[in-house]
Amino acid sequence: MPGIVIVGAQWGDEGKGKATDLIGSKMDYVARFNGGNNAGHTVVVGDQTYALHLLPSGIIHPDLTPVIGNGVVIDPEALLSEIDGLQERGVDCSRLRISEAAHIIAPFHRTLDRVSERFLGSHKIGTTGRGIGPTYVDKVNRVGIRVHDLFNEAHLRDKVQASLHQKNLMLEKIYDLPAVDVGETVDELLKAAERIRPYVANTSLLLNQALDSGKSVLFEGGQATMLDVDHGTYPFVTSSNCTAGGACTGTGVGPTKIDRVIGVAKAYVTRVGEGPFPTELNDDSGEWLRQQGHEFGVTTGRPRRCGWFDSLVSRYATQVNGLTDIVLTKLDVLTGLETIPVCVAYDVKLADGSTARVEHMPTDQAEFVSARPVYREFPGWSEDISGARSFEEFPDKAKDYVHRLEDLSGCRISAIGSGAGRDQIVSLRSLVD
Repeated sequence: MPGIVIVGAQWGDEGKGKATDLIGSKMDYVARFNGGNNAGHTVVVGDQTYALHLLPSGIIHPDLTPVIGNGVVIDPEALLSEIDGLQERGVDCSRLRISEAAHIIAPFHRTLDRVSERFLGSHKIGTTGRGIGPTYVDKVNRVGIRVHDLFNEAHLRDKVQASLHQKNLMLEKIYDLPAVDVGETVDELLKAAERIRPYVANTSLLLNQALDSGKSVLFEGGQATMLDVDHGTYPFVTSSNCTAGGACTGTGVGPTKIDRVIGVAKAYVTRVGEGPFPTELNDDSGEWLRQQGHEFGVTTGRPRRCGWFDSLVSRYATQVNGLTDIVLTKLDVLTGLETIPVCVAYDVKLADGSTARVEHMPTDQAEFVSARPVYREFPGWSEDISGARSFEEFPDKAKDYVHRLEDLSGCRISAIGSGAGRDQIVSLRSLVD
């Protein structure tokens, strides 16, 4: 049975939750491998909509085991709130397993996230202020607090004290804020410890044993390729590895156990937060996409920036993730357009002041910031495709659009979202065989 990685192929919000939910119904485990509660997935089941932030999308399925891997950073308060909310709606969360090695977001991480973003002024990143970045900073600086630290009070106190030693000086001397009390922080973390304990496990061992015994695992990434800390539009990125390689480091499962890598991409593109976005539409077309696609953040409620499909981004995602398949979502949103522009190249400004046309993602960030899209227009369609359950039911122009995106992306499109509902997805080929 396979190990399958699913990642966002753009800047996030592509519909990974729905795709994960679809594939997860045929899997034994779904493991989240990066990020924190700054991610947001929406899963629609019948007339019920579930907005998930930290929990794997597979939590909705009663027959599989959802896992939070070591690469995720966990806010205990947010985690327990999300569990409580699902259980109140009848979703059983007892199957959840959390890595004992995952790092903990403490209250002071949220404080530092918000004040540091304010001090950046015009250079702000667009963080959600949930403490994700500062927690990953502590992880790399080797002063982080991990889940297993919550169950040893003396050890936890030492960890919190070590972490706050420098931070309190910064809060007082630079930000003119009061120091964080070690005891209060420890007490708050301990309150959550006993409720979290039943879910904690050696998830690397759990997942490897599952794969070795013939069970299937879906590795679910938060955020997306263009927000990856190494491969995204740095510095306007998240603090973790959202690309397929992060599935291995974020769960403790080796790359030889990965059989397939699926990228999720919208039939257009959106982005939340700051940073370059070559095909962004600051006009009526952008607002039309936003309203038609209901493009508002699941976690923050922020309106998303909208633009036409960018084939350079798509090819780049295929390259750095080693995509084997693409799930194309929200094709139905484009219904009614007479023509649909697709970005096929950029005109970029070089260091010497000249302009060059490129058909691949620039590695120089200054070039990417200067990029101006070069469009090719494809015919649109007016027929309603929301009821389609097979590719043959799509109008010819919609099928042609899909084929063109497939050619431009350098990867086959294996499933297409034709609406928000759980069953509104058209499969061209199996994603789990």
